[in-house]
Amino acid sequence: MSTGQDLLNLLLLAWILSSNLGTRALTRRRITLPLFVVAVAGWGYLKDAPTLGNDGRLELAGLAVGVALGALAAFTVRVRREGDRVLATAGAAFAALWLVVIGGRVLFAYGADHWFPRAIGQFSRDHLITGADAWTAAFVLMALAMVVARLAVTGLRALRLSEERPAASTSGPVTLYR
Repeated sequence: MSTGQDLLNLLLLAWILSSNLGTRALTRRRITLPLFVVAVAGWGYLKDAPTLGNDGRLELAGLAVGVALGALAAFTVRVRREGDRVLATAGAAFAALWLVVIGGRVLFAYGADHWFPRAIGQFSRDHLITGADAWTAAFVLMALAMVVARLAVTGLRALRLSEERPAASTSGPVTLYR
């Protein structure tokens, strides 16, 4: 893994934790900004993703793992209504999950370069994976899918919460976005 990729993982972790830990109002910006970042990162990192051999299958596996981890991350966040706002509270479990996932990616990349490069090479040859670019694309897809899935599940939970509002209330609808 290059220094740039290490820095990107560190910045991603810092951004995810600093923007989500604690209690935050669920606003339009809290949904759209991460989606914009995912779109830009996806375009930048995946526009030349390899698709030969079984690269596509490896990348789909990264996507599937990212969706599952994103859903898990969303369920570590408490979503509740307070007045006309929907609040999301992320704590230690949220932080631990992101630390393990991003730390695991960094350790895998380091290990592929230093601890087990021959094993990764042999695995790649045996399974018709064309090389490091396919692995990178799979991990990028995993990271991006994790963010999108977390946002989707949290958003759906917030919508469900707003639909459960008691009919006798006279304070109006719950505002999900500002």
